[in-house]
Amino acid sequence: MIISRTPFRISFAGGGTDLREFYSQEDGQVISSGIDKYIYVAVKRQTAISEHKFRINWSKVEFKDQIDEIEHPIVREALKVMDMDFPLEISTFADIPSNTGLGSSSSFAVGLLHALFALKGKMVTKGTLADMAAHLEIDVLGRNIGKQDHYAAAYGSLNVFTFHKDETVSVEPVFYRPEVKSEMERRLMLFYTALKRDANDILRTQKARTDAKRHVLAEMKSQVAPLREILSSGSNLHEFGRALHRGWLLKKSITDEISSSQIDEYYERALQAGALGGKLLGAGGGGFLLFYVEPNRQRAVADCLKDLYQMPFKFEQSGTRITYYDQGPI
Repeated sequence: MIISRTPFRISFAGGGTDLREFYSQEDGQVISSGIDKYIYVAVKRQTAISEHKFRINWSKVEFKDQIDEIEHPIVREALKVMDMDFPLEISTFADIPSNTGLGSSSSFAVGLLHALFALKGKMVTKGTLADMAAHLEIDVLGRNIGKQDHYAAAYGSLNVFTFHKDETVSVEPVFYRPEVKSEMERRLMLFYTALKRDANDILRTQKARTDAKRHVLAEMKSQVAPLREILSSGSNLHEFGRALHRGWLLKKSITDEISSSQIDEYYERALQAGALGGKLLGAGGGGFLLFYVEPNRQRAVADCLKDLYQMPFKFEQSGTRITYYDQGPI
C-alpha cells in the first residue's frame, strides 16, 4: 500500500492570471501557500483473484473491470496516463470538503499521481507532478481552471509561481523569518461559509472575459511583488490586509458570479468588526473567506461571524509527500 499526503492551499494575489487565456499573452503570476489541511490518497495493488479489477472509494464506491468504465474522471485518466491496468484499490480521505475554494481537485490529482508513481517504484520531481496534474485536468478533462493549484499542492510552503507563454512555470520560494510566519498565522482568520460552488462554471465566464478584463487581472498580478516584500521584510504587516482588500475588490469586478449578497454581507460584517481586508478563496461563489485581522480585533470578528465555522490553520512546508510506503509485489 502507498499513502500520499497533499496539502490544500490559500492564494493571496494574482488568481486568474494562471489561466492560459491570460499567460499566453503575458506572464501570469500568483503568490500562495500550502496549509496544514490535507487530502490523503491510498493506493493498493490487489491480487489477481479480486472480484473486480478496480475498487474506487470516494463519495461513492465504484467496482469496475475496465478503466474506461470508471466514473471518477481524474482516477480514470490518471490510470490511463500511468498505464496501470492491473487490480487496484484507491481510497481518499480529506480534512476539508471538495468545492470549497482550497484547490481540492488539484490536490487530489497531484496526490494520486504521486501515489501511483510510488507504486511503480519511481521518484519524480514536484514540478513533474504539478505539470502532469495540470495537463490531466486542463487538457485531458477540459476543465476551466488554471495551473496555480497544482503547483501549490505539489510544492507546499509559500511561493511565487510565474506562468510563462511556453507553458513552463517558475517557482520562487518566499523567504521570511520564522517569527514573521508566526505573526501572519496569528493574523489570518479563515471562515467556512458552507456555500459550495462549481469553480468550473465560474471560471468559464472568467475565461471568456479575460481580454476585456486583462487590465484588472494585470493589476491583481501587480500585487504579488509588494506582498512578497511585506513577508520577506516582516515590516508593515498590516499592509498585507489592505492589499487583500484591494485585490478582493478587483476580483469582484471581473464577473458578478464571483460574489453574492450573502458573501458580501459576511465580508462587510468582518470589516465593520475590525478586519483590515480579506478575500473569498478560489474561483468564487462560496467556500472559505480569509481575513487579515490584528489580534486585538479578532474576538470581535469571530463574534460577528459566529454563524460560520472558523477553521484554524498554519502554513505548510513540505508539499506533497509519501507518508506510507509498502510497495508489495509488482
